[in-house]
Amino acid sequence: MSIESKRREALVYHAKPTPGKIKVVPTKKYATQRDLSLAYSPGVAEPCLEIEKKKSDVYKYTAKGNLVAVISNGTAVLGLGDIGPEASKPVMEGKGLLFKIFADIDVFDIEVDTKDVDAFIETVKNIAPTFGGINLEDIKAPEAFEIERRLKEELDIPVMHDDQHGTAIISAAALLNALEIAGKKIEEVRIVISGAGAAAVSCTRLYKAFGANPENIVMTDSKGVIRKDRDNLTSEKAEFATDRDLNTLEEAMKNADVFVGLSMANLVTPDMLLSMADNPIVFAMANPDPEIEYDLAVKTRKDIIMATGRSDHPNQVNNVLGFPFIFRGALDVRATAINEEMKMAAVKALAELAKEPVPEQVNIAYGETRLNFGKEYIIPKPFDPRLIAKVPPAVAKAAIESGVATAPITDWEKYEDELLERMGNDNKLVRLLLDRAKTNPKRVVFAEADHLDVLKAAQTVKEEGIAFPILLGRKDIILELMQEIDFDSEGIDIIDPKADEECSRKNKYAKKYWETHKRKGVTLYDAEKLMRERNYFAAMMVNEGDADALLSGYSRSYPTVVKPMLELIGLAKGATRIAAMNIMMTDKGPLFLSDTSINIDPSAKDLAKIVQMTARTVEMFGVKPIIAMVSYSNFGSSKHPTALKVQEAVSYLHRYYPDLMVDGGLQMNFALNRKMRKDKFPFSKLNGQKVNTLVFPNLDSANSNYKLLSEINNAESIGPIMMGMRKPVHILQLGASVEEMINMAAVAVIDAQEKEKKQFQMSLMSKEI
Repeated sequence: MSIESKRREALVYHAKPTPGKIKVVPTKKYATQRDLSLAYSPGVAEPCLEIEKKKSDVYKYTAKGNLVAVISNGTAVLGLGDIGPEASKPVMEGKGLLFKIFADIDVFDIEVDTKDVDAFIETVKNIAPTFGGINLEDIKAPEAFEIERRLKEELDIPVMHDDQHGTAIISAAALLNALEIAGKKIEEVRIVISGAGAAAVSCTRLYKAFGANPENIVMTDSKGVIRKDRDNLTSEKAEFATDRDLNTLEEAMKNADVFVGLSMANLVTPDMLLSMADNPIVFAMANPDPEIEYDLAVKTRKDIIMATGRSDHPNQVNNVLGFPFIFRGALDVRATAINEEMKMAAVKALAELAKEPVPEQVNIAYGETRLNFGKEYIIPKPFDPRLIAKVPPAVAKAAIESGVATAPITDWEKYEDELLERMGNDNKLVRLLLDRAKTNPKRVVFAEADHLDVLKAAQTVKEEGIAFPILLGRKDIILELMQEIDFDSEGIDIIDPKADEECSRKNKYAKKYWETHKRKGVTLYDAEKLMRERNYFAAMMVNEGDADALLSGYSRSYPTVVKPMLELIGLAKGATRIAAMNIMMTDKGPLFLSDTSINIDPSAKDLAKIVQMTARTVEMFGVKPIIAMVSYSNFGSSKHPTALKVQEAVSYLHRYYPDLMVDGGLQMNFALNRKMRKDKFPFSKLNGQKVNTLVFPNLDSANSNYKLLSEINNAESIGPIMMGMRKPVHILQLGASVEEMINMAAVAVIDAQEKEKKQFQMSLMSKEI
C-alpha cells in the first residue's frame, strides 16, 4: 500500500462510520417517563442534596470514581511535536480507548488551549471535581515537570504525567529483572541515560529510588554528557549532572553496565556496545526506531539483555503495561494521589509477574512454544490477562499502606474477582488472533477475489503480514479492482480457473479428482468441467499442497460451498462429522457458539461430538472452554425429546470425559448468570465458573442466537469456523464484511499452523516407533 493509501486509510478509520474513537453510553434505564424523572428532574435533586451534605458521596451517586481526564495542550504529541490542542485530540481519544479496553476506565479527553503554565494548572484545577483522576499527556518539558508537581500538591485526586512515569515504571521492572539475570546489583552498576526529557528524568529518579547510586549515573543530551561545569542547566538536568571527565556518549558507554535510551534512532554503534561491561543491559526505547537496531545489537553482543519500545522484538517497554492498571488501583481505593510507593509497587508487581509461569493463552497469542523468565522475557506481554488482577491490587495496597487511600479494600479475593470480571470489556481476542497469525503466515486462497470487498480483505491480509493471499477469479476484473484500491499485484498469485493459461494445472487437478471419484460415477470430462469452478479448483489447491488454506462463501450460499469441500477434502482423521463455531465479541468477553451452520438436528451422540470438537477449537485460541449446553429447560425439567437429548449428551460427556468442564441443559440466563445458577442449581459442575462456550441443541437455535447477537448487541462475529475438516477450509457467511474476512483469514492461518504442528508431531512419533 502506498503512503497516500495508508494516509487515507487512517483518515477513514477516524472519520467513519462515526467521527472519533470514543463515546458516552448511558448506564441506567431510560425507556419510560419514570426512568427519565429519576435520571433528571425531579429525581436527580435527591443525590445532589446528599452530595451537598457529604461531598464524598459524589463517588456513590455519580461516575466520578471511574472517570479519568486525559489532558494535554498538544505541545509534545508523539513524534509530532507542538501541533496544538485540536490536533492532539485523536491521540487523547486513543489514550481513552486504551484505558477502557485494558482496565475498564472511562475517559473524557480534555484539550487545553494554552502554553502558559499557570493558566493550564488553573484550568485543570477548575475541572478536577468532575474526575476521579488526572492523566497528563504530551506536554513538553520542562513545563511538564512544574505542571505535574503543582497539580499533585494542589489536588486531592490522583495525578500522573504518563510520558514521565509510564516508561519509568515499565523500564524499572525490566531493569530489576535484567539485573537479576545478569547477576548484578543495582547499587553497583554503571548506568548511562541517553536523553534528558521528561521520561528520562522520571526513569532515572525511579532507578535511584530502587537503589541506583547517583555517582554511577551519567545522563546525556544533544550536547553530550551533562556535566556540572556546563552553563544554563535546567534544575532537572542539574539534578543528574556529573563531575566525571566525560564529554560524549561514546566515552560514557565504556565499561557501562546499563544503557537506557530515550533519545533518537541510531545513536549507538556496535563499537559502543562492545565497549560495555560483560552482560550489558541495553534498553533502546526511542520510537519508532531505537538507538540501535535489535538484530544488530544481539548480533554484536551475544551476552546482551535487550529491550526496545517495539512490539516486533522481545521485551517491549510498553506504557500500556502501566497506566491503565495504576489508575485502576488508585481509583478503586479513592486515592488522593499516585505516590512513589504506588509506582514502586507497580514496578515490583510487573517484575514478579514476569517470573511466574505464563498462561498458554499468552504463549499462543505471541506464537511462542513456552515463554520463560530469561533474557528474552524480562517483562510481561501487554496482552497477558493476569495484569488486571496483579498490578491494581499491588497499587491499591500501597495506597492504603502509605495513607492516601480514602476507601480501603478489605476483601481482596472479592476485589480480584471484580477485576477479572472487568476483563470482559477489552475483547483482546481479535488482536491475539492477528498477532498469532503473523508469527507464521500461510498461503490462503481467496476464492472470490473478483469481488471488491474480498479483494480489500486480501489486501489488508497481505500488508499486515497475516497471510500470503492467492486470488481466484476473473483476472481482468481482479487487476482492475486492484488498481482502484491501490493494491500492488507484484508477487501475488492471480488465478482464473476458467482461463486457458491454467489448462495444465486444471488437467492435473481433474485427473487427481477423477482417480478418486471414478467409481462414484464421475467421468474425466465431469472432473475437467468441475475444475473450472473456483471452489473445486481452490479445494484441489489445498489438497495438493499448492495452498495452505482457503476462504470462500462471500457470494454464494453456504450449502453450495460446503458440498465441494466435503467432497474433495473430507473429514479429519478420527472425525465422524463436521460442525461450525462462531466467536461473538460481546461486552462480557468472547462467547463461543456451536453449531451455527452445519447440523440441523443432531442426535445426543452428535451433540457430544460437537462439544468435543468445540472444546478443542476453543483451546486452539488459548482459552479454557467452560461449556454450557443450552436448552429451553433446566436439567431435565422437560421430558420433550429436544430437552432429553441434551441431558443424554451431558450424561455421556460426564461419564466418558469427566475432565471436560461442561454441564446442562441450561436455559440461557442460567448459563450466563453465575449468581442465578449458584442459587438455583448449587450442584452444577459449572458453579464458580464464567461460561464462555454455548452449545445449542439444533441449528435453528444456534444460528438465530448468533445472528441476534450480531444485530441487536452489535457484537462482532468471527466465523463460522469449520471444525472436523482434514484441511484448513473456512466458509464465510453470505455478504461477510471486510473485517470479518480479515479475521477469518487469521483463523484459517492459525488452523493451518495447528494442523502443520499436529502433522509434524505425528511424523516424529512414527519415526520413534
